[in-house]
Amino acid sequence: MNWQRMGLGFCLAPGRLAMGRWVGLVALCVGMLVGRAYGSAALLLEEPYGRFGGMNPTGHAAVYLNHVCAETPTQLRACRAGEYGVVISRYHRVGGHDWLAVPLIPYLYGVEDVDAIPTAVDAVRVAKLRDGYRRAHLLAVAPNAAEAGMPKGEWTQLVGSSYDRTIYGFEVETTREQDERLIAILNDRRNVSHFNLFFRNCADFSKMVLNLYYPHSIHRSFIADLGLTTPKQLARSMVKYGKRHPEVEMHAFVIPQMAGSVARSHKVHGVTESLVKSKKYLLPLVVLSPQITGGALVAYLAGGRLELPKDAQVFELREVSPEGVADLNLTPTGSN
Repeated sequence: MNWQRMGLGFCLAPGRLAMGRWVGLVALCVGMLVGRAYGSAALLLEEPYGRFGGMNPTGHAAVYLNHVCAETPTQLRACRAGEYGVVISRYHRVGGHDWLAVPLIPYLYGVEDVDAIPTAVDAVRVAKLRDGYRRAHLLAVAPNAAEAGMPKGEWTQLVGSSYDRTIYGFEVETTREQDERLIAILNDRRNVSHFNLFFRNCADFSKMVLNLYYPHSIHRSFIADLGLTTPKQLARSMVKYGKRHPEVEMHAFVIPQMAGSVARSHKVHGVTESLVKSKKYLLPLVVLSPQITGGALVAYLAGGRLELPKDAQVFELREVSPEGVADLNLTPTGSN
């Protein structure tokens, strides 16, 4: 937001301008600041992990908003000073809700304070951190199992996501009015799950959120993904939109998977990409139907390719200063 800092500095330095010109300059500066970007929205493209991730390599999609926060997991509000924003996404069978919101730090690391972020984890530590945050904040959506034990289920994706996988971010600027509109729309809608892997999955929800900010910016691919909405297709759409609209200042960053003994995540693929790049799918498909295999290859080459950024800025929340993350807009609200 360097233009804002420069513009505001200019607005606060009237010098020897005549009063009439000074009033006009103030009006101009207010016009520059009102309605212009003050925050950001980022698509989080999350690598698949575990056994299910090995079979379905499309990964997970979520949206990070740095000036929108969670009053509860199902109620949004504008952030207060010192808050880092919220991650929202659609999950399968978590509290019966269509979408859930978790503050950035616990979403990534399962803790509430930057100083408490570990440097490495194992499975036992991850489970302990997740259960501690669940008991403090998520009992309404993930209640205790028998004898006050930790429940099973996909609620674990809400807490400590960077322990399981590497996450790529694709960020664009937002305005106050855009954030306020999203808050009003999601808070007003009936938040009841109708999850469907093919037509109402996590990527469909993220597409809806991002299109509320920039209409028609995100779309599914009927060629590369056979009509399904996939997280990688959202990233392709974001990159294309950013190239066509440089004013949104789209850029990428990466949140590496936390070091430790937890199994590493897998590469994320689209639908046809997973068919042509995975031996367990490709070889049987070649034998059973060479024609379908050829069609999948053509579809992938035509619209399914996206090289994830290798030189993207690495996001390390423990080590950044407000100056170091200014371009990522990941400073707490009101800290600069």
